[in-house]
Amino acid sequence: MNVNKKVLFLTDIENGLEPILQEVTNTPAENMLTIQSYGAAISHPYEEIMRSVIIAIYQENVEEVFVVGTKDKRTSTGHVLTQLETMKDKIQTLDYLFQNCRPEFSGGTFDEWLNGDENSSDAIEKSVDIIRNHPLVPSYVKVKGLIVNHKDGKSSIVEVPAIKTASSLPDHCLS
Repeated sequence: MNVNKKVLFLTDIENGLEPILQEVTNTPAENMLTIQSYGAAISHPYEEIMRSVIIAIYQENVEEVFVVGTKDKRTSTGHVLTQLETMKDKIQTLDYLFQNCRPEFSGGTFDEWLNGDENSSDAIEKSVDIIRNHPLVPSYVKVKGLIVNHKDGKSSIVEVPAIKTASSLPDHCLS
């Protein structure tokens, strides 16, 4: 193992994950790079989080990427926003746009976009697949998914299996 290799962690916004990940992956703190976001999920191959992953791979010579989620954690930010009465008109307008004007959100709603409609494991599988199959990610970069489960004051990590698909491109791009 290259002791100087950089490892990138895409994690949920949760404190205390770094020491656990450092121990489980046997990565020295100075070789750890972290990108945090709500949900630790990549919803589209050309979004801002994916852009950050690609730049980190090339600028920091990242050889391994871990997409890390927390067991059954879902962000409640969206639920708060969608419950505000003052947001109802804006949400209805956005729902209309999602359903009729943006093919990449076809059939979706604003609430699904904001809150996510997948469980942690599914979202991580999808994110791993998007990174692994992205045309700008070099084939030598290893991509894995992990779920951290905090239970009874102890933490355990489970590796998330990869999706077995040929491509992460949307279906309308493959035809």
